[in-house]
Amino acid sequence: MRQFKKPTYAQVNDDIVRTLVETGPTYYVALGTALLVSIVMFFLPWYYQLRTGVGLAGMNQPNVWGSYLANFVFWIGLSHSGTLLSAVLHITQSPWRKAIYRSAEAMTLFSLIIASFCLFVHLGRAWFLHWAFPYPNQMELWPNFRSPLLFDVMAITAYLTGSSVFLYVGAIPDFAAARDRVCGWRKNLYTLLSLGWRGTDMEWHRLGVAYTFLAVLIIPLAVSVHSVVSWDFAMSIVPGLHHTVFAPYFVVGAIYSGTAGIVTMMFLLRKYFSLESYITTTHFNNLGKLLLLLSLLWVYINMLEIFTGWYSGSSAQIETLNYKLFGYYAPLFWGMVLFCAIIPLALIVKKVRTSLVTMLIISVLINIGMYIERLLILTTSLSRKYLPDYWGIYTPTLVEISIFIGSVALFICFFLVFVKIVPSVSMYEVKETLDSPDRRR
Repeated sequence: MRQFKKPTYAQVNDDIVRTLVETGPTYYVALGTALLVSIVMFFLPWYYQLRTGVGLAGMNQPNVWGSYLANFVFWIGLSHSGTLLSAVLHITQSPWRKAIYRSAEAMTLFSLIIASFCLFVHLGRAWFLHWAFPYPNQMELWPNFRSPLLFDVMAITAYLTGSSVFLYVGAIPDFAAARDRVCGWRKNLYTLLSLGWRGTDMEWHRLGVAYTFLAVLIIPLAVSVHSVVSWDFAMSIVPGLHHTVFAPYFVVGAIYSGTAGIVTMMFLLRKYFSLESYITTTHFNNLGKLLLLLSLLWVYINMLEIFTGWYSGSSAQIETLNYKLFGYYAPLFWGMVLFCAIIPLALIVKKVRTSLVTMLIISVLINIGMYIERLLILTTSLSRKYLPDYWGIYTPTLVEISIFIGSVALFICFFLVFVKIVPSVSMYEVKETLDSPDRRR
């Protein structure tokens, strides 16, 4: 594979600022397409559903939950590895983190925003969202502090706030570096965002203390968010959902899908923003090792979930388990096993981990499998409750499929705007990994 020469300190600033100010027609086509798809396939179907009712979705009795909640869980899971991986690698002083963590943190932020939109869609009557917020009221009926929905709102709000602050604080020196190299409205914007940063010893010291404190704080927040999401299901008495293993199950799955999302995003950034000198095969190699480890953990927890359902001896649990493995949704289940358990075993080979196109394909397949997993958690459990006369089959409608595709386009739209405003690679931290005689900023 082609080797790229390490840049000097000045070249780091020039290369990253170039990604902000130089915009070709391909970018505008991609942004316009993503914006159009998000409007046509997300906001318009959602508006139509608000006008008509949630009967447009395939949800019915007994499948009162469907793809909207699966979308919510998927995007919450995708948000995990960005900030969480960045925080863990910062605390452990891993040098390969420095070139990729900024974009990974942005992925966390936008995934949480999309997850919030998906939750609004699921609620049906989004104008009653304030009922889920913990505020004092005279009727003493809302909010219901025993509702898992309230847990979700509090956990996601805390994680979204912490991730936003974590991303912004780490970007302040880069805003200052960009401020000194641009003009026009960008200079005014970066002057405001840099908060008067001058790069003094005291400023660097305070930044290091604050950033480390936020990194330590964000780790339990990230773990708690998906644990709380898992309790939405585990606190029920529905066979197939009532498992104590759901909290670690959801957390491992979230980190797994989030890491795969980082691989996809790094490939696209490297290719279309010419960042080959910064995002190298070392990053893909290390992320491939992490994906392999997470795939093994995911397989172990899935086997544990299946075993506990079988070992319980409960006829309802065994019926749900048989339905998942051999029933109507069995092709989806075994497809999930193929994408998330079997194909990632190829990552044992170093040539696979350092082949960028192969890593892209594997990461995309993993996230397809993880979305199927979130959908199966709901459909195979709710379809086979206790009484046979209450069994049913859930199939997503075109409105649901459209809203999911639109949510992906909306995420792409957010990220394309982000890479033209915020430096996608941390300039000052990349410089720490260089041995360059040119120390000019």
